Amino acid sequence: MEENNKKKDGLDLDLLNKMAKLPGGLVIIPLLIAVALATFCPQVFQIGGYVTALFYEGNAAMMGFFLIICGSAINIKQVGMPLYKGVSLTAMKFILGVAFGYAVSAICGPAGFLGLAPFVIIAALTNSNGSLYISLSSQFGNASDTGAISILSLNDGPFFTLVALGATGLATIPFKSFVAVLVPLLIGFVWGNIDKHFREVCKHAQPIVTFFMTISIGSKTDVSTLIKAGLSGIVLGLLSAATAVIFFFVFNILLPKKERNAMGAAVGTTALNSAQTPAAVGEADPSMAGYVDVATAQCATASVITLFLCPFIVAAFDKYMRKHKKGIYSEEGWACESVGAVSEASSEKQMVG
Repeated sequence: MEENNKKKDGLDLDLLNKMAKLPGGLVIIPLLIAVALATFCPQVFQIGGYVTALFYEGNAAMMGFFLIICGSAINIKQVGMPLYKGVSLTAMKFILGVAFGYAVSAICGPAGFLGLAPFVIIAALTNSNGSLYISLSSQFGNASDTGAISILSLNDGPFFTLVALGATGLATIPFKSFVAVLVPLLIGFVWGNIDKHFREVCKHAQPIVTFFMTISIGSKTDVSTLIKAGLSGIVLGLLSAATAVIFFFVFNILLPKKERNAMGAAVGTTALNSAQTPAAVGEADPSMAGYVDVATAQCATASVITLFLCPFIVAAFDKYMRKHKKGIYSEEGWACESVGAVSEASSEKQMVG
């Protein structure tokens, strides 16, 4: 009977569901596809028209759309949690990055160690990949985790690095960037709270948007970046990825037990835009101008390494929490409730059938 139904429905490989079931699959698989194409066949993304607009230049637009989707899932009664999570994640990144950078400066001087100047370490560790964080939150977190990006986005660009280095005279709070992230979230938040059908439609659209948004993230990255920066860039990337372990434990200490998840590790990244920070630092402090070229390549390399490692680290922590029924997977956690609801619905279907 089932075979006849399958024949009637036609070919169905169920690829989206298969990817969703893999740890980090909706992020890792499109990321690998995009980076492979960017490395061996970059002209694919430069065809022009809709192809270039969607797969190469579409990251900002896709992220904006994704923020609307995630905003729609935020319950008006729970708006405090996204704010709390955003402040916590941003503070963790800033404090650890500055502490580590100044420790290296105090011990090794301005030249740093292994070719990594203190300001490069601060630039890489205080910055996080917001696009990747949002993608991961769709699989390992909930709307409150995604909503945290409205605060977490403040670590984009050179602001925190310049503050940490004492160059505040040239730095201004990126208020426009903050508003640019907040607006789509608010649109989704308001619409989702006055229109339940809109919220439901957005929920089903989320995996598709995640897939294509991740392709546009990886389309600008190729493996040649690793060669340019050499060993020092790789060390910086591994150091940034290693902070994911610290962030995972610290973040969960700060959260209520039922909200604890793997998303703290999702900020153990360095964004590609951190490669623009050394130039801003060199302009603010001419004595560091000699480090700018190498530092730019180092930050870019770190972004590539964390782009690949972070999804696996987050997935590993999520698997650990799921196995041991901790945090969101505990009896009072929202993930446990969701799984229970799905199981009950499945059982009812079988009984009816």
